[in-house]
Amino acid sequence: MDFEKRLQHAINKGRAAKNEEIQEAVGKKMSEEEFRNLHLKYRLELTDHIDGCLRKLADHFPGFQFKTLMEEEGWGSRITRDDVSLGAGRKAQSLYTRLEMVVRPFTETHIIELVAKATIRNKETFNRSHYQFVAEADMDSFQDLVDLWVLEFAEQFSFQA
Repeated sequence: MDFEKRLQHAINKGRAAKNEEIQEAVGKKMSEEEFRNLHLKYRLELTDHIDGCLRKLADHFPGFQFKTLMEEEGWGSRITRDDVSLGAGRKAQSLYTRLEMVVRPFTETHIIELVAKATIRNKETFNRSHYQFVAEADMDSFQDLVDLWVLEFAEQFSFQA
C-alpha cells in the first residue's frame, strides 16, 4: 500500500473513531437493520475484489475455470482445474486444484467473515478464515488479506505445476 492510501486510511480511521465516540456519547446503538446493511455493503465490496483477483489469477494460468459463488455458505468466487499426471510406468492420475474465497452470510454475531480454501494437485494447501466485527471492519485489511492469499496460492501453484 503506498503512502497516500495509508494516509487516507489513517484519516478515515480517526474520523471513524471520532464518530464512534460521538455515537457512544449520545447513547445510540446500531440497529439490526443497520448492521445488516453495513454487512451487505462490505460483502459486495469484498466479493468484487475477490472476483477481480481470482479472474486475474486464472488469466495467468491457462486451464482454470472461474465460477462466481452465491450459496448458503456465502458469496465469493472459485477457480478450479483438473490435470492428468502421466508418469513412466504408472497409471494416469487425476490432479485437482482449486482456490475458493467466500464471504459468509450475515449472522446475529455481527461479524464479517472471509473463508479461503486452497488445494493444489490433490493436496490441501490452506483452509483459513478471518473475521472482524461489522462495526469495526477495515475493508483495506480484508482486501490486503485476499491479495496475500491469492499471491501465496499463485506462488505455490507455479512451484508445484
